[in-house]
Amino acid sequence: MIKPEWLKIKGSAARDRAMMTALLSDLSLNTVCHEAACPNIGECFGRKTATFMILGTQCTRGCKFCNVLDGRPDILDPHEPVNIAIAVKRLNLKHVVITSVTRDDLEDGGAGHFALTINEVRKLNPDTTIEVLIPDMKMNTEAIDMIINAKPDIIAHNIETVASLYEAVRPDADYEQSLQVLDYIKKQSPSTYTKSGMMLGLGEQPDQIKEVLIDLKNQSCDFLTIGQYLAPSKNHHPVIAYIHPDQFKAYELLAYKLGFHHVASGPLVRSSYHADEAMATVNNGK
Repeated sequence: MIKPEWLKIKGSAARDRAMMTALLSDLSLNTVCHEAACPNIGECFGRKTATFMILGTQCTRGCKFCNVLDGRPDILDPHEPVNIAIAVKRLNLKHVVITSVTRDDLEDGGAGHFALTINEVRKLNPDTTIEVLIPDMKMNTEAIDMIINAKPDIIAHNIETVASLYEAVRPDADYEQSLQVLDYIKKQSPSTYTKSGMMLGLGEQPDQIKEVLIDLKNQSCDFLTIGQYLAPSKNHHPVIAYIHPDQFKAYELLAYKLGFHHVASGPLVRSSYHADEAMATVNNGK
């Protein structure tokens, strides 16, 4: 299937990209930008932004859409929380996104490491807003509480796709459990913004997408991202359809009508793409 014109990606300044790559290497850090083969890596590195990925590079699950490696998990790096804080400081970030691989092998799912990272970033960068994109933690409320109690500004958990496609796309996850994670976070900490994201082009139907948006809003989800799925390789779930930008705009308008505070919807949108704009929107009272 040939990619349409609207999925062509602009280039980036090689100097900025090289600087960002060198910084990450110097501090032994990973980014989801590299590991997930994000199409916006050039633009974001050119803007000196990145989504840091903690807890190693090996995921304990095997989602059919994801380019992150699955296999034997890495040993946790005790220096990682401080090194991320240093990177945020060096880059002078106003907003940082921290995500991770899924670590079902750890008793707390890596929640303690998330909390340490949030605390270190806050200590060194008190004016930086912090967003974490977390796995479902197997709906371990004690683990989720560790992250809530570290007080990030946004806690995101992606629903990814419609319920009927979970078996084919996310065989190790559960649609209802993902909704429960978002619901639990909001009920435990109403002042914490919650966020979710989904991909289109996996074979879902428009009425199913509407159902997902309604389900997310019923959990009082604040922010939403919707983007086009792009298969990382022939071994991943195939792209069933390329969704036209006009349709993404229609879903954006629907989401705002349902009551989401901020919506980013477009072919190249990813869960952490221009993530700072959501906080800017609510801070400006829009």
